[in-house]
Amino acid sequence: MSWGTELWDQFDNLDKHTQWGIDFLERYAKFVKERLDVEQNYAKQLRSLVKKYCPKRSKDEEPRFTSCLSFYSILNELSDYAGQREVVAEEMAHKVYGELMGYSQELKAERKNHLQEGRKAQQHLDQCWKQMDNSKKKFERECREAEKSQITFDRLDNDINATKSEVEKAKHNFYSRTHLVDECKNEYAAQLQNFNAEQWKHFNNAIPHIFKNLQDMDQRRTVKLGETYRSFAEAERRVIPIVSKCLDGMVSAAKAVDERKDSGIVVESFKSGFEPPGDFPFEDFSQNLSRTGSDGTISNTPKGERDREGPPGPRSDPKHPMGRPKNKLWLFGKKPKAPSLEDYSHLPPEQRRKRLQQRIDELQRELQRQLDQRDALNKMKDVYEKNPQMGDPASLQPKISETICNMEKLRSEIHKNETWLSEVEGKQSSRGDRRHSADNHHHTPQGRESPEGSYTDDTSQEHHTPHHRSSPSKSRNHNPDPHEFDDEFDDDDPLPVIGHCKALYSFDGQNEGTLVMAEDEVLYIIEEDKGDGWTRVRKQSGGEGYVPTSYVDITMEKNSKGS
Repeated sequence: MSWGTELWDQFDNLDKHTQWGIDFLERYAKFVKERLDVEQNYAKQLRSLVKKYCPKRSKDEEPRFTSCLSFYSILNELSDYAGQREVVAEEMAHKVYGELMGYSQELKAERKNHLQEGRKAQQHLDQCWKQMDNSKKKFERECREAEKSQITFDRLDNDINATKSEVEKAKHNFYSRTHLVDECKNEYAAQLQNFNAEQWKHFNNAIPHIFKNLQDMDQRRTVKLGETYRSFAEAERRVIPIVSKCLDGMVSAAKAVDERKDSGIVVESFKSGFEPPGDFPFEDFSQNLSRTGSDGTISNTPKGERDREGPPGPRSDPKHPMGRPKNKLWLFGKKPKAPSLEDYSHLPPEQRRKRLQQRIDELQRELQRQLDQRDALNKMKDVYEKNPQMGDPASLQPKISETICNMEKLRSEIHKNETWLSEVEGKQSSRGDRRHSADNHHHTPQGRESPEGSYTDDTSQEHHTPHHRSSPSKSRNHNPDPHEFDDEFDDDDPLPVIGHCKALYSFDGQNEGTLVMAEDEVLYIIEEDKGDGWTRVRKQSGGEGYVPTSYVDITMEKNSKGS
């Protein structure tokens, strides 16, 4: 339906309607602005939340537990999700709010032009009507005056007392009025015809055209609102795939939590490398007392200890107590505080090895940086020597000397730390190779048992095997005897066979105490894995040693297990 034909007389109402339409459009634009502000604030708060709970420590100090890593992954996904909320806000700001505000200004200007045209047309019609009305009133007035002059002329013409000059004068006035009435009549007729023509044009051409433009403008406004409604929804729909990926990433992070792996990390982080403390031996301080009783006197020495004591040995030295040193008995108690030493000797072996390896890596990186700096300075020196105008080669010599000095210091530090690391690794290897004798250290006097678990009467061995009961401080300064491992297999009575195994992989056995084996080789088992990952085996040719438990397929004898 056309506004021009149906609403030709509703100019004022159309003026109000078009103004309402623009106001409604701006109101919707204000709604979009507040909505995108909500999105921006939401994204900002999410990012602040992620920043608050993100680790503030360096990567080396960050926990490696899967639960922590999964949580950090969730934080990263949440940060990406916040970024998508920002994308939604940006889309709404540019494609909805920005377009609406720009379009609103265009509508205001267009509406103003159309209404001005309508008012001009109405003013023109009003002017034509005024001219026609004036000519009409003049014609009416002249007609009344002409009627009066005619009455006066007729009265004088019939009056016998009136003079001829008075009659002529009245006649002349009557004819003049009559002539003026004719002129006013013609003027009124012309103005009336002109007004009718202008009025027809106004209501059949000008007003329909103006109203049609207003109708087109209002319809375009309605279409623009529909498009922005769609853009408003599309801004949200475009980020749904990425938001779904963020949520999938959170679910994947949740599935990546592995309680067994976390438990293994705890072991790796805090493993000391020490063996559990053994039982303290019974120390008989009554041996030097003279006994007056008969041979049947009951001894206070426990039977188990008395059977294993053998010939009386020298009294234990308080300075060298037998058994584990006291500074290791903090398994369930409070760990003693130790000063932080350069060689990390205050740490357990496993932790010490890790710290030393970490420091060596850092020193090597710094050494590489110094090497690169030295090479760069030498190249610059060569350029200066070839082109003296670019600089003085001698000015670089102090820096080169300083770099070389730093390199020497770093090499010295690396060598010193590698020495400490070799010492730790050597002790751990020795401890792993000798782990099989841990069950036989049942608190006999120090050095009184052989590596195979049998006892010896040779008291000279009491201080000859420091690797069995030496304190950590002594172990650091002791260089292991390369023939210590050979003594373990010199027992005259070989251990009984408790099973057999088949090698799944070849093993080179480069470390002392280990045994070389080929793939698919069949070996005899003479000692089970004690929990350290090594099994003691014997070749068919007679050689004995340790092999990795994971490298062999073990079959135990039913009646020999635990021998």
